[in-house]
Amino acid sequence: MKVFTPVLVFQKMPSGKGRDKYSIQCLECFGKNLYIGTKEGVVEYLTVNNTSAEESLSVREVGKRQMGRSGAIGQLTAVPVLNHLLVLWDGSVTVLNMFSLELLPALKKIQNVSLFYVSESAVHTDSVELIAASTKRKTVSVYKVYVDRWECVRQVALPQEPVVLAAHGTCLCVATCDRYFLHDYQSQTTLDLFPHNLGKQNIIANKCGKGEFILNGPGCLGMFVMKNGTSQHPPVQWPDGVVDAAVHFPYVLALQNQTIHIYSILDQQLKQTVPLQSAKSLVSTEESVFVVADKEIHRLSPVPLEDQIEELVKSQRVDEALMLLDRLQDLLPKDSYKDLHKNVICTSGMIKFYREAFVEAKELLIKGELDPREIISLYPVMPVMSEDFTPQTTAVSNAKDLWMLSRDDWPTFQQYLIFLDDFLREVRPTRQGQMCPQDIDSALFKLYLEQGEYGKLDLLVSSQNNCNLQMCVPDLEKHKRFFTLGLLYQSQGQHFNAIQTWVKIVEEQSEDHSHISVFQHIVNTLSNLEHKPIIWKFVDWVLQRDQEAGILIFTSSHVTFAPEEVLAILTSYPLAMTLYLEYLVNELHSQEEKHHTMLIKSYVKWILQSNKDDYNNKTSKDEMRHKLQQLLWQSSFYNVDAIYDQITPSFLHVERAILLGKSGKHKKALQVLVHEEKDQQAAESYCWRTSAGRDRKFTQGMFLSLLQIYLESCQHVITAVDLLNKNAASFDLVSVLRVLPDSWSLKLVLQFLCESLRGTVHDKRMRGLEMSLAKVETLRHKHVWMEATHENIRVDRGCVCHSCQKRLTGPEFLRRPTGELTHISCHSGESGY
Repeated sequence: MKVFTPVLVFQKMPSGKGRDKYSIQCLECFGKNLYIGTKEGVVEYLTVNNTSAEESLSVREVGKRQMGRSGAIGQLTAVPVLNHLLVLWDGSVTVLNMFSLELLPALKKIQNVSLFYVSESAVHTDSVELIAASTKRKTVSVYKVYVDRWECVRQVALPQEPVVLAAHGTCLCVATCDRYFLHDYQSQTTLDLFPHNLGKQNIIANKCGKGEFILNGPGCLGMFVMKNGTSQHPPVQWPDGVVDAAVHFPYVLALQNQTIHIYSILDQQLKQTVPLQSAKSLVSTEESVFVVADKEIHRLSPVPLEDQIEELVKSQRVDEALMLLDRLQDLLPKDSYKDLHKNVICTSGMIKFYREAFVEAKELLIKGELDPREIISLYPVMPVMSEDFTPQTTAVSNAKDLWMLSRDDWPTFQQYLIFLDDFLREVRPTRQGQMCPQDIDSALFKLYLEQGEYGKLDLLVSSQNNCNLQMCVPDLEKHKRFFTLGLLYQSQGQHFNAIQTWVKIVEEQSEDHSHISVFQHIVNTLSNLEHKPIIWKFVDWVLQRDQEAGILIFTSSHVTFAPEEVLAILTSYPLAMTLYLEYLVNELHSQEEKHHTMLIKSYVKWILQSNKDDYNNKTSKDEMRHKLQQLLWQSSFYNVDAIYDQITPSFLHVERAILLGKSGKHKKALQVLVHEEKDQQAAESYCWRTSAGRDRKFTQGMFLSLLQIYLESCQHVITAVDLLNKNAASFDLVSVLRVLPDSWSLKLVLQFLCESLRGTVHDKRMRGLEMSLAKVETLRHKHVWMEATHENIRVDRGCVCHSCQKRLTGPEFLRRPTGELTHISCHSGESGY
């Protein structure tokens, strides 16, 4: 994996005059400014004009300063905020101007310094902190450095001589001859970390992040240590003999003499090796990492993160790509991150797809918002309806040719078809699926049709869908799926074509075994349809085949029909007419005389016709007569005379009696029931039903009329006796005694007389009791009234009696509820109330 691109920045060419002693000892970089410290005590100032990663650089020498006759430059540090360049030479720190390399006389040298570290102040912008370590004195001194002065603010004693020094704020990371430790000079706390072997390994302690150090630990481990002593990253196992190390997140670079090993901090794996001769140190900046050799300086420029991720994806190292992308999310623009993330997720999903890990593949492809057409286009015979679609999925090495798989390994290909079904159905309602709804629905249609999954196919085309009719209609006709074709037409809003297709199935003009209740489906469709013209076109066809089913179109429809227009159509369909009239009367509670009269006439006509045709279904006839009688009794909106004329010459005596009763001809009605219907029970029931809700006198009159009819014929004596005995309370005793024949014996009517007398006595006693209770209630109210109104009052002389209009003489009076005055006596001596 290519993580960094090496570029030569500077190279010292041989002078050709004897032995060349030129050797680079240290390097400092700030922006385009490079400062080189040599073995001969020279500070060189260079500028780099091009910062491109792979193009050649233009380096220009700006200035040079000789610090002394001999002695190497130990360390260089630029302080841009003060325009200072700090130089460690000859055991002391000297300050030069960053751009002119002139000495600053106001800032004297700091003596006895073995190594130093500059920490920019987080509070003050006009100064920095210089941390200088002295090996001889075993101390660390903290200086506050200003533009024209510095001052020592603290000294820290060390247990041993310092070898390496780094700092984060007030926390020092110090390596001595045998161990590493952390010391906070503000809180005066020290934390031992771990020992090291100075004789066998190079001591490394460099600042590498916010509050973090990289150390060369025991066992050739690159240890990451926070300033509180903890670690946020696992150690990196790097090779033996590491000279220097630097961190350019998310990578750590370990320098050997001939090679740079680049590891990922995220997974601690080796990502790249860069061969470089005679390299001695690394300098990390925000943009890149510089490698210092004896006579050369190289720059390692990081490959753009997008390119790294794309390279990992191409090599199918998607887990690494995802980890790298997620950890460096903040370093990328939001849109760029989203696009990269989707690409990585989708590529991972495609790899899982070809590995037949279908559950994981589906989750990844949906999460990555893959265009469903990318998957559809992989399958043979699956249509992609969008003309402007071009596949753009990243190619993966384990891709299979599904066309060949469908021919050579059908069981495996079946699993891929199941995946396609699951994926498209799950992605269909999402925003991702709404980008190409026609492609998704057409692909599902093709899949279900070819696989013979007709249940799923009907469910798809009967719901809201975006199937392409030009493709689907010929396919359904080819497979003879005409019912499904009708469902497709219906879902696309072509209701006439849908119903016409189903009509052909019912009329056996086409063959389709997909559905056994096509006719009922047509009825249900017409019932739920809101387009009247289509309903009128097919309603006759339905009624001709099944009047009971056809009437549901009107009684269950979402469309409101005018009763007159429906009745006009139903003229030729008597059963449907009757059912619709029942719907008007019983369900809609129509009060129109026409509807009630027509319904009764239809009942009568049906009953008479069935009797004429010697109709055998007596149960149906009895049920129809019962419905007729109930309607005659309950309805008050029909034309009594018209119905009476229709049934007079027929056997419908009970119905004729009801009609006579409606006209107030109760005695004649009873005569019909007794003499023509010959049904005494019906006559008695007629009396009770007619008397319901009427007074006692009317009831007694009805039963007396029935008794008189029985008494007119000697054949009904027993019936008359039974009527008296069973309904004694319904007769007036005196009236009965007047009409009874003289020839009847007392024994014959004894039971009636006893019951009647008992009832009469009981009624008299109850009336007396009720009267007594009423009197008591009246007295109680009078008592309450007297208690509430009785009080003494006084009036002036000259008041006049309300009763006799004379002057009052008595001193005591009563006030009545109306405010009028009454008195005990007036001037004339009369009493007034």
